[in-house]
Amino acid sequence: MRRALRPLFASLACLPLAVPAARAQVTDRTALRARIDAIVQAPIDAGTLAGASIAVVRGSDTIAVKAYGKANLELGVPTPPNAIYEIGSVTKQFTGAAIMQLVEQGRLSLDDDISTWVPQFNTNGRRIPLRRLLDHTSGIRSYTEIPEARFILPLTLPRDTLLRVVERAGYDFEPGEEQIYNNSAFFLAGLVIEKVAGMPYAQYVEEKLMRPAGMRHAHYCSESAVRPGKTSGYDWDGKALIQKRPLSHQWPYAAGSLCSTALDLVRWNEALHRSRRLLSEASYRAMITADTLRDGARIGYAKGLGLTPVLGRPALHHGGGINGWTTHNLYFPAESLSVVVLFNSASPAAPAEAATKIAEAVLGSRPVAAKPMDGDAARFAGRYTGRGRGAPAELTIAVANGAVTATMRGASRPLTYLGGGTFTDGNMQLLFREEGGKVVAVRLDSGYGNNVLRRN
Repeated sequence: MRRALRPLFASLACLPLAVPAARAQVTDRTALRARIDAIVQAPIDAGTLAGASIAVVRGSDTIAVKAYGKANLELGVPTPPNAIYEIGSVTKQFTGAAIMQLVEQGRLSLDDDISTWVPQFNTNGRRIPLRRLLDHTSGIRSYTEIPEARFILPLTLPRDTLLRVVERAGYDFEPGEEQIYNNSAFFLAGLVIEKVAGMPYAQYVEEKLMRPAGMRHAHYCSESAVRPGKTSGYDWDGKALIQKRPLSHQWPYAAGSLCSTALDLVRWNEALHRSRRLLSEASYRAMITADTLRDGARIGYAKGLGLTPVLGRPALHHGGGINGWTTHNLYFPAESLSVVVLFNSASPAAPAEAATKIAEAVLGSRPVAAKPMDGDAARFAGRYTGRGRGAPAELTIAVANGAVTATMRGASRPLTYLGGGTFTDGNMQLLFREEGGKVVAVRLDSGYGNNVLRRN
């Protein structure tokens, strides 16, 4: 069960691919579409992906909208145009926009304590502003990391059932101390929306966000309703695609229960980011502006959107994974470029990687501006440990022949030095802290998590 659920809320599913060096864009349209086809078709040919839909639109220029592979493997059904997918945590930006609409209307404030709107949730004496729900800094334990919660996720039970589980789990840290990707927080944000708006979350999102954005097929998902065009979802057992494991949409909710087509997500990007039809300018700017932790560190995530650069360019992005589906929505504001990649498989196939490669083919990439090392790189080498998502985090820094490498969760990546004790691996920044002439800790900021690991 745990392996099946992990993609739904795994922050790694949200991260773009690290690109090691600058690469040129593909300028010939036929060659560009062939490159996109090759990127998406590769995991299908490898047997790790059943089917996919993509939409690549730059302003009013539709570069590619295409379906690949199978919507249903058992019946051999090709993926249709306007295929519908469960988009998992891409849902979070809809929740963030809904909250910002209610703030704009003066019906709540981001500084309201969650107990004002969800009094049935026991905060154990902590004051948690609503803004802390929307950037993963509340400290509340994410229910996808609580073993007890796994037993209720296939079942449809009263929503307060999950609140009791989360209350018993305690806190990962005090509100505002750190950032750990958190689905409980967005679950609570959904309850806030319902309380303030006086209507179900699904109704609010469909009436106030999807319809005004012109989304024609998007809706709140159901594990039982029949929807024309809905793809079948598949999980991975370590060797092959299998039927997706059961999951009730009572639980992903405002953290991950929306369904969409690829083109509908382009329409969403247009309405939210480009034409600004959903929020005032001030509210939109507040939505895409990150807050700080209590120690003043600014994070790379705001109200359901990742803000970290992609390919060396400003970008707004989020991925999602839910039993049977994985997705990625990537938007470059300066270029008005949407790259949407939807997979009907929760497997080793990575939509974030595909989206980044497609964007690279369209835009090219910009090199990271490396700086000469100030001092001996060996001072950073060592093992660092601290809080992580659902388990302690461990990072090992190795230095050989002047090259610095970071290893985390079994994956090793070369680091580029940015100066001032800061490195990047293309996705994450690592800021090392020195005391008394010795490196004692490192702050990791991936946009979806911001944590301090101390040197052992």
